[in-house]
Amino acid sequence: QVQLVESGGGTVQSGGSMRLSCEPSGRTFNDYAMAWFRQVPGKEREFVAVHSWNSGGTLYADSVKGRFVIFRVSAKNTAYLQMNNLRPDDTATYYCAADRMFRRSTLTPDINEYNYWGQGIQVTVSS
Repeated sequence: QVQLVESGGGTVQSGGSMRLSCEPSGRTFNDYAMAWFRQVPGKEREFVAVHSWNSGGTLYADSVKGRFVIFRVSAKNTAYLQMNNLRPDDTATYYCAADRMFRRSTLTPDINEYNYWGQGIQVTVSS
């Protein structure tokens, strides 16, 4: 059974930092882009960031650009989201996702292009 397991969430004060981890089990995703999305109650899940399958690049939502960094450690088959200068409006459930396309060349924020999802982890930023 393939799973994406997120860890590292919790509560932090505004201006603080937090790192989320996403560790797949059941298979590796080294040939697939890995992304983070987030969702607040009553709203649609929104794109946060994606990292290419190789060192080809990253893509960020405008709302997190310059504050969040997505990176991967292939040897650990793990993707990370380093979140800095957190704001209360970053409060959400964060989801890790894996791209459905093998070695996609152009990164996409389209939620429909991701077919493996983690269970989600809560991040709360207090003011």
